[in-house]
Amino acid sequence: MERVKYVLVWLSRIFHCRGFGVQSPTDYRFVRYVVNEHWPYYQYAEVGQDDDWLTQHVGRLCFRLANWRQPKTVVATTYGNYIQAGCHRCRLTADANEVDMAVVSTEQDVERMLPRCREQSLLVLDGLYRQNTLWQRLVNEPSVTVAFDLYYCGIVFFDPKRAKQHYKVNF
Repeated sequence: MERVKYVLVWLSRIFHCRGFGVQSPTDYRFVRYVVNEHWPYYQYAEVGQDDDWLTQHVGRLCFRLANWRQPKTVVATTYGNYIQAGCHRCRLTADANEVDMAVVSTEQDVERMLPRCREQSLLVLDGLYRQNTLWQRLVNEPSVTVAFDLYYCGIVFFDPKRAKQHYKVNF
């Protein structure tokens, strides 16, 4: 049943595939080579083999994000093994004063992490399809500049040099 739902979600977002509609070259490169990268990475065979397909799907995205960004401090209660495999030098913690990357899933987590995010921070909201109102509030935050709606999760950046932009991406 989950596979049928996945196919229906994918088909409903067919016009947002592989970076179509993303005008910024930086954001396009991010969508093409981080979010929608389909080549097998070096750790895929070892990490999360017993996970269900959705956990593996989002976990591999977190792996690619950590591999791409190489964060020093990561706040994550889920997908920690994927993040650690993507960036061996990162420090996984449940709380930190300054955050390079955070994976959050509740409104309390978002409220706790927002003040700790800085210019180069990256925040991943897990379970976006279950929390659409939280996502809308997060996108409308003044500090959030670029947001990617991937249906299963959302990614936000806080770079003040960038224009405010929100993308829907088929993931």
